[in-house]
Amino acid sequence: MLKIAVFGYGNLGKYVVEAIDAAKDMELCGIVMRTESLSKPKVTVPVVDDVSKLDPKPDVAILCTPTRGIAELAEQCLELGIHTVDSYDIHTDIWELRTRLDLAAKKGGSTAIVSAGFDPGGDSVVRALMEVLAPSGKTFTNFGPGMSMGHTVAVKAIDGVKNALSLTIPLGTSVHRRMVYVELLDGYDFDEIAAKIKADPYFSSDETHIYLEKDVNSLIDVGHGVNMVRKGVSGKTHNQFIEFNMRINNPALTTQVMVGCARATMKQAPGAYTMIEIPVVDLMEGSREELVRRLV
Repeated sequence: MLKIAVFGYGNLGKYVVEAIDAAKDMELCGIVMRTESLSKPKVTVPVVDDVSKLDPKPDVAILCTPTRGIAELAEQCLELGIHTVDSYDIHTDIWELRTRLDLAAKKGGSTAIVSAGFDPGGDSVVRALMEVLAPSGKTFTNFGPGMSMGHTVAVKAIDGVKNALSLTIPLGTSVHRRMVYVELLDGYDFDEIAAKIKADPYFSSDETHIYLEKDVNSLIDVGHGVNMVRKGVSGKTHNQFIEFNMRINNPALTTQVMVGCARATMKQAPGAYTMIEIPVVDLMEGSREELVRRLV
């Protein structure tokens, strides 16, 4: 049984605990979170503010914390010899994170799987397979309509924001509109908050609309989706059209991917990896023989 520690107990953390409970080959051994939040989880395992306080030491830490704090948390675990899985979602910085965590993982004799979630993550594998099938061409990834967890967390982190929701609306050909709904603390200026949101790298490249709301919770729906289309060439044969569609509960699917990657950390050499570098069979529960016989 793999011993899993979960960092954070927000949207992702709660769903990870459920996914671990449903897996036959792993068990939750503890939750790590900020001291001021220690009373929140209703679980039977230890809840601590530092992973070093867990005994026995976990095999894998699943990091369900905001993207911008992932690198430091992962390094701490990796250097202790604990494998890590994260859902880092700033696409332009993924190679840099992989490079940084590769050093920490090799130092600690451990494994990191980075950007393991809905997208990047599962969608990355589908995009890679599409390119195998049609090496020349263009793939368009169209998200939504639905709630983006990474974008929502980024808005919530802005000083003065009491609550927030960021919806992604697909416009086609990988172009998106961001619809952001914010609830502010008293004394903060909406126009200043809106300017900060639009300047954030999560939003600066997209058409972004921001609205002031009295009760953001009344708008929240964690449903999301993706449509991916590749139009390309196989060998010298043109007009190959490949399409993939998904309608999902975003945190549930993201955390299921992370749990699969926790399993895969045990089968890789020390270092850091993205999902397209991991054999699909390593993500799955069951023996290799059974999986090959059933799926190939």
